[in-house]
Amino acid sequence: MSKPTVLVTRRMPAAVEERLRRDYDARLNPDDRIYSEAELAEKAADADAMLICTSEKITPALLERLPARLKVIATFSVGYEHIDVAACKARGIMATNTPGAMTEATADIALLLILGAARRAYEAQQLVRQGQWKGWHATMLLGIDLGGKRLGIYGMGRIGQAVARRARGFGMVIHYHNRKRLPADQEEGAVYHPSLESLLRVSDVLSINAPSTPETRGILDAERIALMPEGAVVVNTARGDMIDDAALIAALKSGRLRAAGLDVFAGEPALNPAYLNLPNAYLLPHIGSATIETRDRMGFMALDNIDAVLQGRPAPHALW
Repeated sequence: MSKPTVLVTRRMPAAVEERLRRDYDARLNPDDRIYSEAELAEKAADADAMLICTSEKITPALLERLPARLKVIATFSVGYEHIDVAACKARGIMATNTPGAMTEATADIALLLILGAARRAYEAQQLVRQGQWKGWHATMLLGIDLGGKRLGIYGMGRIGQAVARRARGFGMVIHYHNRKRLPADQEEGAVYHPSLESLLRVSDVLSINAPSTPETRGILDAERIALMPEGAVVVNTARGDMIDDAALIAALKSGRLRAAGLDVFAGEPALNPAYLNLPNAYLLPHIGSATIETRDRMGFMALDNIDAVLQGRPAPHALW
């Protein structure tokens, strides 16, 4: 009996590819080359399932070119703004994601960004690596303490709550804005704000953890940055398109904001080049989920979704 065919659009962790080879006729991408829409349609011509990443845009036009036998598109991600879920539903193709898989790893990176931005870690690294460090002195690279600072969390879902748990260990005071207020036992003393504007006014440090939607894209603009305390820090591990780059860059250049820590960028990897010349921008290349354990977990969750659909069972993490 032949195995179902799965098109895998990017290179996967070794353990995930091993399971794919074992259970499926796996069409892998060992070169990790990003396929064009035409290539995706061609390579999926006899596929029963697709395992994709955020680099693949599942549009109505692409869906029209996919075979009738295709039953499921599983994304190796929590976010699914790259998938037209309504169009998938109209075609009868299940779409799935991997919620919860990257919560702890991404929250760790959020804290790394907070610390890196607050303590001028990029400048310190450059000083050492470029041979410019001439020894200790009392006013060298002064950052700010985190203890007692107000951490504003925009988006208090799984990741936002995990960031809050970590930040409490540094003595930070947690404030948040969410579409809905959390039950008291989940707030753990965090202060709820009914609007983003209210949250920004008290955010010594702002952590963006909300999903990217048409309503949230570009939401941190010049007008909202102006609401924040003088010398505040902005951190983003969600999606780059939620920040107005020109506004953030201007605020960092002027000193209106002390620093930023960014793991995601609009149009990545082609980020706004002005960030590269800002010593108060602590930049990472979208590594929020980049641990062995997390990436394996994401792949296994995606395969659990594919297994279920192809076996006629409900997908554990269906998007419709």
